[in-house]
Amino acid sequence: MLDLRRLTLLREVHRRGTLHAVARALSFSPSTISQQLSLLEREAGVPLLERSGRRVQLTPEGLLLVEGAGRLLDEMEQLESELAAAVATAKRTHDAQRTYDAQGAHGGATEENSPLRLTGTVRLAVFQSAALGIVPLALTVLANEHPKLRVEITQREPENALDEVWAREFDLVIAEQYPEHAAPVRAELDRVPLHRDALKLGVKTGSPMGSLTGAATAAWVMEPRGTASRHWAEQQCRVAGFEPDVRFETADLQAHVRLIEAGHAVALLPDLLWMGSSPSVTLIDLPGSPERTVFTAARRSAASRPAIIAVRAVLARTVTPDRGDA
Repeated sequence: MLDLRRLTLLREVHRRGTLHAVARALSFSPSTISQQLSLLEREAGVPLLERSGRRVQLTPEGLLLVEGAGRLLDEMEQLESELAAAVATAKRTHDAQRTYDAQGAHGGATEENSPLRLTGTVRLAVFQSAALGIVPLALTVLANEHPKLRVEITQREPENALDEVWAREFDLVIAEQYPEHAAPVRAELDRVPLHRDALKLGVKTGSPMGSLTGAATAAWVMEPRGTASRHWAEQQCRVAGFEPDVRFETADLQAHVRLIEAGHAVALLPDLLWMGSSPSVTLIDLPGSPERTVFTAARRSAASRPAIIAVRAVLARTVTPDRGDA
């Protein structure tokens, strides 16, 4: 019989390409990974891996097992989600009945209005401006409503985080999509809109600069090359008729703001940076009033977990304060 844990290791090898990369990611030794895969080959009765330089490739039989392992993991996770939902419903009904019995028919809680206290862990990947603008308030609300629910936050670039949610390194991601720049799509992940985030030109307060074309001769700070935000920002400048003079490059948007405040640079900034506070720089509208789309994504097999549903609901209420969490 094939071992699901070893099938998961094979899936990681297919994703990462080397045994050493899998060992680093999973905190195992390469020899342990190799031993487990040898046992899996013995169980399967056929070779599953073949060397290609320093990397390893899967044989057709190995690829078949990886595809099947993904389906098995999804089915197992779906079953766990359904069980968690059933347990939560049963607990809520039980707690409501106890409250009803204690208080009587008048003023007693019902299944619909009794609080549901969740437990467990949700591993959430976020990009920086979401970590600054959304996460702190959302964690406060979650701590009040679900004090036993553990939420672990890790900052990741959205493109990588979507892959890592698929690979089960995270349960949920807050990701972004810039205008005309589609984020990676995986059929195994759902996508729920969270926020429409305006993008504007940030300049030092008091600067006479009043438009994007006025920043043609300014020094710029942008995120590193290869990111969607950098490509989008460069395209905005080129459409406006100039090549930006990028003198500063950093993924830290707080550093962007500090450079703008000091008058050393200008940048294109998301409004999400200022959620719950007033901008410390002057923000200038861009042609067409562009917005990026902020969304959450989870594996479809895990999306019905009560804990993930609760985290998503709180995130949505956090970015829309009139829903009750201002």
